[in-house]
Amino acid sequence: MNVPPSSVVQISPREQADILARALPYIRKFHGKTMVIKYGGNAMTDPALQQAFAEDVVLLKLVGINPVVVHGGGPQIESALKRLGKTGEFIQGMRVTDAETMEVVEWVLGGEVQQDIVGLINQAGGKAVGLTGRDGGMIRAQKLKMLDNADPTIEHDVGQVGDILSIDPSVVKALQDDAFIPVISPIGFGEANESYNINADVVAARLATVLKAEKLMMLTNISGVLDKTGQLLTDLTARRIDELFADGTISGGMLPKIAGALDAAKSGVNSVHIIDGRVPHVLLLEILTDQAFGTMIRSH
Repeated sequence: MNVPPSSVVQISPREQADILARALPYIRKFHGKTMVIKYGGNAMTDPALQQAFAEDVVLLKLVGINPVVVHGGGPQIESALKRLGKTGEFIQGMRVTDAETMEVVEWVLGGEVQQDIVGLINQAGGKAVGLTGRDGGMIRAQKLKMLDNADPTIEHDVGQVGDILSIDPSVVKALQDDAFIPVISPIGFGEANESYNINADVVAARLATVLKAEKLMMLTNISGVLDKTGQLLTDLTARRIDELFADGTISGGMLPKIAGALDAAKSGVNSVHIIDGRVPHVLLLEILTDQAFGTMIRSH
């Protein structure tokens, strides 16, 4: 006899209809709007969460919302580097990228990881298309000049890590207008056609700005931005974020994420959410219900 897993809740048809009806105001509000989703962390590596993410993205597209996925791939890059006998090195949350590491980043992000996500979305009934910043001349970049947080007179050389010069979103717009779901690897190109590894949070934030997205949603491995006692901060303003930077509450890998989120909020993206990617169907919960998950960032 097949016993249904305890996590499966039996919902009556009437309850299902009620749930769908409650989602209607949100579907109406966001119909035709663009949502940029930064996909990373556990949501990318846990098979059940991967499937839930793909289903969410497909459902959003089917109800007339335009999801654009930007993905990271830190753990996958790390394991590929280990296989080559290299150890990843980070400065201020950014991966130091020499020429050999850049090659690995390109084939892991633009190949393996991107195609896995495209496959998952297609399997869930969507039509995903993988892109890197080279496609359609989308992400022009230059070498990142990284100044030391504590002493701005010191500049760190982080190799082929890129600073975005400009984003041309025309290829993304063409795809999303035509029922496709763009899946973007955060790789840019420079004047001499050289490749740059760009932080995926930064790419997602800039892309949300140029696409005039309704929302930027960043999936993480934590419940949102936490204060020093581990309490979730549900609503952050620019001023409060500056305080959290200053006292060290926000540090490491969260630095580029929050800085990018704040830039997007200041540049016209309606709302920026840092949400817990470990919650199944968190995208639908965040977009189509009144339940808030994670931290919302506002410019003022």
